[in-house]
Amino acid sequence: MKKITLLFIICFSCFYTFSQNITTKLIDQNSKSPIPFANIKTGEYSGVISNEEGYFTINTDSNNLKTITISCLGYQNKTVNIQDLKALNYIIALSEAINQLNEVYISNKKPNADSIIARVIAKIDDNYDSNLNKYNIFHRTTDYVDFQSLDFEIEKASHVKKKNLEDANASLSALSKKIRESDMKHFTDFKGELYSLNKDSSKIVVTKATKLIDYKNDFEVEDIQTKAQSVILKYLDTTKTYKLKTGIFKIEDSLSLNDDEFKEEEEKHEFDLNHLNNETKSLLRRGQFYKDSFLNKLLNSSLYDYVYEDIIYNNGELNYVITFTPRKGKAKYSGKLYVANDSYAITRVDYTYYKKRHGEKLNLKLILGIKYIANVSEGLLLFEKNSENKYHPKYLKRTTGSYFYVSRDIKFIENSRARNKVGFSFKIEGNNRNKEEILFTANNKLSLNDFVAIKQNKVAPYTVLNEFENTIWENENTLAPLQEMKDFKVED
Repeated sequence: MKKITLLFIICFSCFYTFSQNITTKLIDQNSKSPIPFANIKTGEYSGVISNEEGYFTINTDSNNLKTITISCLGYQNKTVNIQDLKALNYIIALSEAINQLNEVYISNKKPNADSIIARVIAKIDDNYDSNLNKYNIFHRTTDYVDFQSLDFEIEKASHVKKKNLEDANASLSALSKKIRESDMKHFTDFKGELYSLNKDSSKIVVTKATKLIDYKNDFEVEDIQTKAQSVILKYLDTTKTYKLKTGIFKIEDSLSLNDDEFKEEEEKHEFDLNHLNNETKSLLRRGQFYKDSFLNKLLNSSLYDYVYEDIIYNNGELNYVITFTPRKGKAKYSGKLYVANDSYAITRVDYTYYKKRHGEKLNLKLILGIKYIANVSEGLLLFEKNSENKYHPKYLKRTTGSYFYVSRDIKFIENSRARNKVGFSFKIEGNNRNKEEILFTANNKLSLNDFVAIKQNKVAPYTVLNEFENTIWENENTLAPLQEMKDFKVED
């Protein structure tokens, strides 16, 4: 009986070991530094990529998965047996592809950047097909807020006890300190299918979703105002209700100290799928070619200057490296285009705002106490060839950020015959940042009938997590979490 039990345990352990996700790190063979954004193929047209810290996670539950093939810009391709990963201590070293370049590419003539860009444009229809596609995706959003300053002030009021005002100011100071010291970030993950008819129409199906968030330390400008108002209400006459007047605007809704009114939508734990679809479609469009698209503008020689920089090895083929910078004031970006020398398809794009250029800007600091500057916009677009020799997105990343300043004067006005007033002002200044990523794990062509038959729900539930859990995405091909995500934990 003991032998049978031991045999069962051994068999179960083996099954458990090989049904789990495996996380592995990619490093440079010489420098030992991590290699981000490498393509890890688990099938001919499926797989994942390594994250910014060089880690990737694969699902080994499939009996067909015996090997993985790794390709990355500037490195030799490498095929590794799944069984060998443990012996490698789950670390794979890649070698630079310098020697192969010398063997394959021999020329005394430097390529012309403008000619390469012209061929890219001429071959767009041959290389890309953006209509009627089904994408299996894993989507991650990371939001950050950094408050540089946060000041509250309550004016003296004859009808409010001095002790109450002192206590209110002390509570507001504590709230300000808590907000400024809070590490405000949250992570949203979901997996599903994105069905794309064309650039304007898509449908989304979510199969699993999680949100890693600390609601107690999740502060937006309006939330801060609401929390500060709640503090003040506690020290006023709680038997009365109040109207708010802020600057030239008057808010007619009455306020009362009723905690049941706050955060109702948080209890639902549901995504609005129309919003999620539009958000996902917006990032997908960064990797598509159509009139006035982001990529088409980068290929507009009246907006940008191009310089040939180098030629580099990438996934078995040579890629031209072309840098681009703005030629005119209305062009905003600089970066690099990587172009396959056989097909003239763009395989990778790195971009960021050029020098001090920025997006939307609003400065009504003197009139309405508001200032806003979209000062961060950068990203990475990776493409992969499918079975029909068409290039589709493999991984898209977009990071946006802005500076914000809000200064408001508010009056609490009693709903009473006396109409007593309490003045309150606050000033907030800081920066926020949003990083959105989509990993495409597979893609297939759709028929129009297929697309019409897909039904998109109105909402999709998500699971709220207080800390990162390794098992939540077990047996799924996903983006490996960064260390900041693994370190996240909601304190009681």
